[in-house]
Amino acid sequence: MAEKLHPVIDKGLPKESASFEGGTLTCNCTSDPVKVKIKGQIAHNHACGCTKCWKPKGAIFSVVAVVPHENVSVLENGKKLKVVDESALIRRHACTKCGTHMFGTVERDHPFKGLDFIHPELFDKPGWSPPGFAAFVSSIIEAGVAPERMDGIRKQLKSVGLEPYDCLSPGLMDYIATWSAKKSGALAA
Repeated sequence: MAEKLHPVIDKGLPKESASFEGGTLTCNCTSDPVKVKIKGQIAHNHACGCTKCWKPKGAIFSVVAVVPHENVSVLENGKKLKVVDESALIRRHACTKCGTHMFGTVERDHPFKGLDFIHPELFDKPGWSPPGFAAFVSSIIEAGVAPERMDGIRKQLKSVGLEPYDCLSPGLMDYIATWSAKKSGALAA
């Protein structure tokens, strides 16, 4: 029996459009929703099993991507946003009414500084890049998924083209290592 991973994954991965130039993310409030404008295409979209990312009801993974911080602007009802955990690396701004995470900024000295994490299924239109891998897969156990379900979940992710990792994808891990090596002087900046 197929697991309910995330609606975006379960319904079949969306198709990317070369003409997608961004759109508006809207929280799940039925009145006075928070709206956030995103300029441009998203990057590094993936299914995430960590316990900090916002997930739609019934999903065991989130779908999360990054955009440059300067491409994010709050359009409506920003007064409803609050940072979920001020001490976290990703400062996730969530709607205080419905709980939807609208964007998460990285402000500390880190390879991802200047990037904002978003949930693209909240876009008002299609065309955004589909998820390309699954990260922190084993972390779903920390959220209560029975360990004996993991082989089936990994097979299901692979069957839709999402390579499961228990960290980030090799390209992102290389990016982090390169940033660290330049910072330490092991590689020329």
